[in-house]
Amino acid sequence: MLRGLMLALLLLAGGNVALAEPVAVEMFKNPQCGCCDQYAKYLRRHGFRVEVKETHEMSRISRERGVPEKLAGCHTSVIDGYVVEGHVPVGAIRKLLSERPRIKGISLPGMPEGSPGMTGEKAAPFEILEITDGEEKIFAVE
Repeated sequence: MLRGLMLALLLLAGGNVALAEPVAVEMFKNPQCGCCDQYAKYLRRHGFRVEVKETHEMSRISRERGVPEKLAGCHTSVIDGYVVEGHVPVGAIRKLLSERPRIKGISLPGMPEGSPGMTGEKAAPFEILEITDGEEKIFAVE
């Protein structure tokens, strides 16, 4: 509880403060996916401690964590109890960890060009969606 409160205060302070203990990320990915490796590097550059777990069972991994098929990305991460699906920008992850909403997690479905870890140019703002049992809602726009 105290760790979560301290994390929230640091994130609210602008997110540029180095954390004494990096937030752990358990990332499941297909062994052949290079963009997932780039996303793991992106998270590490932003102060997260990423453990990559390679698997050919990505559909099962996402399903077991309550991710609807339409919100699936190419990799699934678990961060402080939340599911983070796909190439979600760090700003949305920090918002999730600081606000602690009662949702399963967040998703940037598919593999949008220009998103963290992906090549190409960002064509429009990314809509990061909530992962819930209910109606699909936008969590953040970046």
